[in-house]
Amino acid sequence: MKKKATLQDIAKALNISTSTASRALQNNPRISEPMRKKVIDVANELNYFDAKFPETVIPRKLNAIGVIVPKISYHLYAMAISGIEKVAEENGMHLIICQSNESFEREKSLIEELIEVGVSGLIISLASETKQFDHFLELKKKQIPLVFFNRQCDEVDTDKVVIDNFKAAYDATEHLTSIGCKNIAFIGGPPILQISNTRQLGYEQALKDANINKNNKLIEYCNFTKESNLSAARKLLYAPTPPDGIIAFSDQVAISAMLAAKERGLNIPEDLAIIGFNNEPVNELLEPSLTSIDQPAYQMGFEAAQLIFSNIKNKTTTHTQHVLKSELVIRNSTNRNKRK
Repeated sequence: MKKKATLQDIAKALNISTSTASRALQNNPRISEPMRKKVIDVANELNYFDAKFPETVIPRKLNAIGVIVPKISYHLYAMAISGIEKVAEENGMHLIICQSNESFEREKSLIEELIEVGVSGLIISLASETKQFDHFLELKKKQIPLVFFNRQCDEVDTDKVVIDNFKAAYDATEHLTSIGCKNIAFIGGPPILQISNTRQLGYEQALKDANINKNNKLIEYCNFTKESNLSAARKLLYAPTPPDGIIAFSDQVAISAMLAAKERGLNIPEDLAIIGFNNEPVNELLEPSLTSIDQPAYQMGFEAAQLIFSNIKNKTTTHTQHVLKSELVIRNSTNRNKRK
């Protein structure tokens, strides 16, 4: 039978006295916070669960779910949070809502802080800078339920709620070919972002099926700032042979493309047809109104929350991926028949 870890084992691992280890586990103010964290980490690694210090070694769970999104100002995330909140309220839980501002370091720091306060689970949409996933694996190691929605990664086996991004981009590109576009561009997010790469694959497949050769000069990337969005659009539209159609990663990127097109003196949709993603409410008010992929944002949040609560209650070890339906909403930015 394996010997139970002792205070001496913890002290030896950190080269400190047993009294220091004991004080750290009792939250003694004489012990610094960095040392306390080291002691708790080693205690957990050694499976040290002394009845004298149960609330220190095994953090008390907070009656709250952590939600981390790239930006709360994005309409998709505002709607998704409403869906999450509905389920949380039904389950008597609170939400701690955070935004990563598309930063990997901030996302990582937020997860550490939410673990520290003892949230019961996390619902996350990845930051665009995230290309390492150890901080998510740490959640699994600590058996904290995790659900990805909208943006996710294949490297972490957990519950996910997404749309079929390949098909959505395919359908958007097919729509542009159906109205006569031959020189179709794609403006994606950062190349490390899986959701952007999946949409690019859908765009490329639709071109292939329409017997249109892929042209790498018609593919640009941005990091979602206004300056980056405009720069990507300008590179395309001021080229010797500008595109006659654009698939944009988001409506914000599409709007930047519309601004660059007007700046260039191009008419939409006669000279350039544009499609975005997310179907923001402002799209109907633009001139011309913007064609966009509508994603079921509220339902995405609702189902993500249902998965997290199911995981909390049932301690499930198998994971599922829910793929929701999206819809191409055609407006004047691609409606050439209406413009004739």
